[in-house]
This record gives sequence, C-alpha cells and structure tokens, in this order.
Amino acid sequence: MPGKRTDVISWDEFFMRVAIAASLRSKDPNTQVGACIADTNHRILSVGYNGTPSGINDDEFPWETTSDPLLDKHNYVIHAEANAILNYRGSLKDLDHATVYVTLFPCHECAKTLVQAGIGEVVYLDDKYAGTEDNRISKNILERCGVAYRQVRLGER
Repeated sequence: MPGKRTDVISWDEFFMRVAIAASLRSKDPNTQVGACIADTNHRILSVGYNGTPSGINDDEFPWETTSDPLLDKHNYVIHAEANAILNYRGSLKDLDHATVYVTLFPCHECAKTLVQAGIGEVVYLDDKYAGTEDNRISKNILERCGVAYRQVRLGER
C-alpha cells in the first residue's frame, strides 16, 4: 500500500497563492495586491485586495496617478491588507498573532493597521519599494512593535 503524498506545497505557499488569487480581483491597472490572513491553526480568516471603497463604482473610477488630489487614485484606493482586516466578520481577537500573507510589502499606513489589529507576522512576496522612506518607516513600525516579517519565494509547479 503506498504512503501518503509528500510533494505538497507548504502552508506559506498555499496562503501566498490565495493572496495572489485575491490580487487578480484588483482593477488597478498598475499594481495589483492581494492579502490573506491565516490564524495560528492554518485557517484562512480573511482575504482582501486593493480597490475602491464599496460606494465608488470602480468602472467609472479614474485609475491614474495625477497631481490633482481629487483625481489621484492613491487618495481613494483601500490597500489589500486593510481590506482583509475590514472584510473579516469575526472577533478581532481572532487576528491576534495571525499571519498576513501579502503580495507586496505593506506601506507604513498598512503596517500601523496590521499592528493595531494584532497581526503577529507579515509574509510578503515582493518588496518593490525596498529602501524608500515609506518602506523604511513601515519596517521600523513592524520592528518596534515586535511584528516579524519575512519574504517567501514560491516553488515552480
């Protein structure tokens, strides 16, 4: 009798692939970001992606970066990490020590939100903005608050 299959993907890869799937829902033409929050028992608590608030029709939204603050997408889009927290319908206590898997390293605003929600670890795929002021602030926030972060690479399938 053959034994169980051993060539399964890791939990890190599984949850990151869920985050990647979530990012495919983003309407942003330049940057699609997904997030998946998993608890310490390897259960998915929530997912999110970067997009407009639910009251704004994303088909009519001006998806561009501009010097006009009323038309600049950055002033309207909710980041994937924040959406994942907001999408969760259980008790916020469940997020305590959970891990967020995110396709892009969090900005400093999301870092603050993740810390405040009780997230214990950030696992990211890409650190596109490494070394920028915002990125350094984000890492400083996570470090000062005792939130671990690490990059994960996906295997080929």
